[in-house]
Amino acid sequence: MASALDIRGVRKCFGKGEHTVEVLKKIDIDVAPGEFLILVGPSGCGKSTLLNIIAGLEEPTEGAIHLGGRNVIGVAPARRDIAMVFQSYALYPTMNVADNIGFALEMRKVPKAERLQRIGEVAEMLQITHLLDRRPSQLSGGQRQRVAMGRALARQPQLFLFDEPLSNLDAKLRVEMRAEIKRLHQASGITSVYVTHDQIEAMTLGSRIAVMKGGVLQQLGTPDDIYNRPANTYVATFIGSPTMNLIDVTGRGAHGVSLAGVDLPLDCPVGEGVAATLGLRPEHLVIRDDATWRGEVSVVEPTGADTFVVVRTGVGDVSVRLPPQERLQPGDRVGLAVQAGHSVWFAKDSGQRIA
Repeated sequence: MASALDIRGVRKCFGKGEHTVEVLKKIDIDVAPGEFLILVGPSGCGKSTLLNIIAGLEEPTEGAIHLGGRNVIGVAPARRDIAMVFQSYALYPTMNVADNIGFALEMRKVPKAERLQRIGEVAEMLQITHLLDRRPSQLSGGQRQRVAMGRALARQPQLFLFDEPLSNLDAKLRVEMRAEIKRLHQASGITSVYVTHDQIEAMTLGSRIAVMKGGVLQQLGTPDDIYNRPANTYVATFIGSPTMNLIDVTGRGAHGVSLAGVDLPLDCPVGEGVAATLGLRPEHLVIRDDATWRGEVSVVEPTGADTFVVVRTGVGDVSVRLPPQERLQPGDRVGLAVQAGHSVWFAKDSGQRIA
């Protein structure tokens, strides 16, 4: 049965006295049983430190971690009933695949017959049955990662922890393994926490996403919440590719807001004269010949499925996502319109989203 994970008031400091560095600042996260939580953020934001504290590899300076209702702070990693998949695979080079998968079971004195049955079930699930007699040196990167996941799956733990498991793989393998991890989670239903700096992994894998920066939890929500209702301008620009367009607005027009002297029919939630920032996703902008907001195409980036265009306007460069059949060239003059209901507003001073 899946277990709940409760992270409450977790702080972590390294160093002493004036050299103390606080890398986690009062982190509070509740993970429901069976949930797949993503910890995402740039390098140095504290996400791997938090994962190591959950695993027991680090002790927090302050706070509590409850797994299945039990406070595991001070409990040895081996006694937490947690399985971890590392970026480096961490396979035993002298053991074959079957022995690598079953090693943790052997250490727990699981009877041999049960151990072999579980190894077989996991190998079939991961489609590596034909590799059971090989050693890690005879496997590709993707195959090694499957073995590392198999070792974790065989244990049937209360909690899975993934520490950037796909970062060593090439682009095609990352896509394949991403789908594999999602399928395995749906099949096992085991509560999981996954660390990544890749926003695509975060959006496609997580049932909820925790966005971190500088040891502070910026936003915790579903992928839809994070993408369409970002809590602040940091989340708005970190999640999404191309990033969300942010445009400072201080004026009002006769029919909405005024951008570089052009009125756009948008409702701004702050009063006249109050500085605000308008957020627009590239896919919520459209090219229209009759639009009054105009600019010049400076960059065209065809990607196959989409065409990304950068338009230089009076309020700065704006990214637009267009269908692949659009035939624009640098230097073209175009009009821009905003799809109704897709503007996001932030307070200029704090960067927080205005509800």
